[in-house]
Amino acid sequence: MDVSFRRYRLMSFITGSTLLSLFATLALHAIDLQLWKDISLFVRIDGIAHGVILYPIYMIASFNMVIKHKLSILWLGLMLLAGFVPGVAFAMEWWMHRRLYPNG
Repeated sequence: MDVSFRRYRLMSFITGSTLLSLFATLALHAIDLQLWKDISLFVRIDGIAHGVILYPIYMIASFNMVIKHKLSILWLGLMLLAGFVPGVAFAMEWWMHRRLYPNG
């Protein structure tokens, strides 16, 4: 594995994890409003971390990997979309690993 894929993989896991935790905590708003109010600070920190810090780094890692491996713009679009849909970043990372390294 090359460095660009390892960076993409790391950012995929980190960004996907923060997005899943953000989605789970926001789902608490519909289930238990008091619990959601108790963890609202965590929700704000997680949201800012995902949207302002981690997702832009994930975007840079995706662009870097697309340029390095000469992938099409469609793959870039799918990778960037994966950072918005909870759980898809993990599947996209798995799919890219299978595509770029079929024997390993």
